[in-house]
Amino acid sequence: MRSSCAHWGGNWGYAITSDQQRFAHELFDLAGFHVVHGHSSHHAKAIEIYRDRLILYGCGDFITDYEGISGYEQYRNDLSLAHLPQLSASGALRELTVIPFRTRKFRLEATSRDDALWLQSRLDRESARLGTHVTLDSKNILRVSK
Repeated sequence: MRSSCAHWGGNWGYAITSDQQRFAHELFDLAGFHVVHGHSSHHAKAIEIYRDRLILYGCGDFITDYEGISGYEQYRNDLSLAHLPQLSASGALRELTVIPFRTRKFRLEATSRDDALWLQSRLDRESARLGTHVTLDSKNILRVSK
């Protein structure tokens, strides 16, 4: 399996530029990659499933040293995600399960239902622009589908 881990985009905001999207698609189309894992943003950004391949445009911080820094509260960087993709032998995405966490005092804890709903709403809103949808199950697990 070939994957790319790209440090790209701004630290705050949800925009995915056409250059980022084109680059991610070319990693699949021209270079034969199976997963693109983008990071730089300190909060979760859109997810795209492109030709059965996974693109994570911004995974956010799993554990952050930004705790307590003010001015960006609307992005909820206190919420973290564990992305658990299942791929076929050819690298096609079979399933993506995402487990939300809340960071407090540099530790991860389970999210509340309200926090999980907030994440689901934001991720679905941003990912829907790219043809991908995010739902939330009764156990606060996010499910991603095309």
